[in-house]
Amino acid sequence: MGNIPLDLAVLDGLIARALAEDVGTGDVTTEALVDPERTGSAKLTAKEPGVLAGMPVVRRMVESTGEGLRLERPLPDGSRLGRGDVIGELSGPCAAMLTIERTLLNFLQRLSGIASLARRYVDAVDGTGAKVLDTRKTLPGWRMLSKYAVGVGGGANHRMGLYDQVLIKDNHLAISGLSPAEAVAAARDRTDESLRIEVEVTSAADAQAAAEAGADIVMLDNMAPQAMRDAVERVRRARPETIVEASGSVTLETVRAVAETGVDWISVGAITHSAPALDISLDVEAA
Repeated sequence: MGNIPLDLAVLDGLIARALAEDVGTGDVTTEALVDPERTGSAKLTAKEPGVLAGMPVVRRMVESTGEGLRLERPLPDGSRLGRGDVIGELSGPCAAMLTIERTLLNFLQRLSGIASLARRYVDAVDGTGAKVLDTRKTLPGWRMLSKYAVGVGGGANHRMGLYDQVLIKDNHLAISGLSPAEAVAAARDRTDESLRIEVEVTSAADAQAAAEAGADIVMLDNMAPQAMRDAVERVRRARPETIVEASGSVTLETVRAVAETGVDWISVGAITHSAPALDISLDVEAA
């Protein structure tokens, strides 16, 4: 488990597709009203408190225009923002600023929203020793960016996809007809030994049996706090090195209680699939 770095080739492709989607054959409004030689500046301003994420995207987008735009005095990702804080400034052709404005803000607002929500969950479990993790519940095509933003907000990344870790879920168990412990043993025999094996369980007894079978991670799915405590104790006795993860309908109101059961990880899909965008504005002024 580690935080996702930004692959610049993938990032440039996302930016190119996003701009193509918005600009199409041309920004007809700007072309009709704005002198292409007119220069000016623009301020990126936070309209509400939060955590900043996405400035590398802003920089790459500004550089990709080829219009002489410059990003100046940018705050670093991870900065805690207050209402009215200036995040950075653009300078150069006003027309280019207007053309990329919405696409730039779409990236910056969404990524900052994810980082801000991740930080709220991380702050909520402070001092418990539990880590807050993301999931694969991400906007298609945005997984790298979404998981990057979770890391900026202080959260940790779970597996990137189906290829880098075995995770045996309830549907796998239902279709295979295996118990969690049997599924762990089968996966251990049939997959690359370098891959970690995780299994979802719904009872303390199954958690213990899965740990005894050699599970690297046991996921406690939608279990009540007392049942989680029992499961954690049984896993610790059976195989101390097994990681215990809690998952399922965790909210900001409940995450502290979940953390206090002694689990190592808490995975929260809402961080990436339901984070509200952070309100950020771009105000352009002609020189």
